Amino acid sequence: MALSPRGAGNRFSATIWPGFVDAMTALLMVLMFVLTIFMVVQSVLRDTITTQDSELDALSTQLAGLAEALALEQARASDLEGRLTGAEALVATLGADLAASRARIGEYEAQVAGLLAARAADAAAQAELQARLQGSEADLAALTLALDESRRKAEETLTLLAAAEAARRELEGAATQKSTDEERLAALLALAEQKLSQERLVSAEGARKLALLNEQIAALRAQLGALQAVLDESAARDKAAKVQIEALGAQLNTALAQVAAEQRKRADLEEAERKRLELETKDLARYRSEFFGRMSELLAGREGVQVVGDRFVFSSEVLFAPASADLAPEGRAQIARVAALLTELAGQIPPEIDWVIRVDGHTDSTPLSGTGLYADNWELSQARALSVVRYMTGSLGFPPARLAATGFGEYRPVTPENTPEARAQNRRIELKLTER
Repeated sequence: MALSPRGAGNRFSATIWPGFVDAMTALLMVLMFVLTIFMVVQSVLRDTITTQDSELDALSTQLAGLAEALALEQARASDLEGRLTGAEALVATLGADLAASRARIGEYEAQVAGLLAARAADAAAQAELQARLQGSEADLAALTLALDESRRKAEETLTLLAAAEAARRELEGAATQKSTDEERLAALLALAEQKLSQERLVSAEGARKLALLNEQIAALRAQLGALQAVLDESAARDKAAKVQIEALGAQLNTALAQVAAEQRKRADLEEAERKRLELETKDLARYRSEFFGRMSELLAGREGVQVVGDRFVFSSEVLFAPASADLAPEGRAQIARVAALLTELAGQIPPEIDWVIRVDGHTDSTPLSGTGLYADNWELSQARALSVVRYMTGSLGFPPARLAATGFGEYRPVTPENTPEARAQNRRIELKLTER
């Protein structure tokens, strides 16, 4: 009975263990499956991230390219704006270039003249340097000959010294053998020593002269080198001057051609303008003739109004009261007739003719009191002319751009006489058809 519980436990253990192993196996399989899924997902995510990074890099590259293209387009636009500004500035300066080209022509001519003068001076200096060079070469040749002569004399002196030394040695040897000739040999020895001393002095003088000749030759060679450098520099300047003269000549020809073209163009424009002005003058003269012809017919027999040349004259007594600038009724009527005729004539004048009716006010030389509305005759004449103009524009509807009011005071008299009749003639209003 005691063995029964232990057997039951063994049976329970034997029953649990396979299940546990199966559970662990299933758990391991699940873990392996989860790890496998995780690895697959991680691989897929890595590939996706790598692909997205590649796409992002490509997009960044495209964005950089687009930014660079945008910068290039902006730079191109800025360059085009700068070129446009430069072109406008160039167009603005073309007119100034013509005047500058004329000034440059004078400068080129002065420079050419200066270069020619400098070239002539360089040629003279070059000739002088060549003459000095030839003289220096002759001096060098003479010094070379003198040096050769000095060397020859030095060699002869050295030969004599060697012979004297040999003779002295022979005399010394002979003195040991022949005692009877000692006095003669001593005399000969003294003579030889004297000659030797003289030859040494001559040799020293020759050496000094030789050194001096060498110094002179070196100085002459340096001078020749300097002269040659000056000649080379002069030749280079001459060549540069020739090139500059050719360049200035080409620029001068170009400038002359431009000036000639501009002068021809200006002459053509002036001729066209002259012809146009002649035509306009003829047309205006024709209209003026027609105008004054009809005005003469219109004003014939009217007191205080007359046609004088290319203008018609109103007496101030007809238009204004004394010392007044207000138009009288009779003056308004006469101005209205003239304005109607002018309006009819204005419709016939071509628009290209810039015409104007000038209203001139004149007074006599009698000074005003200065206490009235006008300080002097000048103000009175101006006020009367302006009164006529304002009446024509305000009441009669005449174009203001075709009218001009001027006052001359007493400074444009018809007659200088100081009589009542003359003063009456000088007090007037004149209307003249003219160009602006």
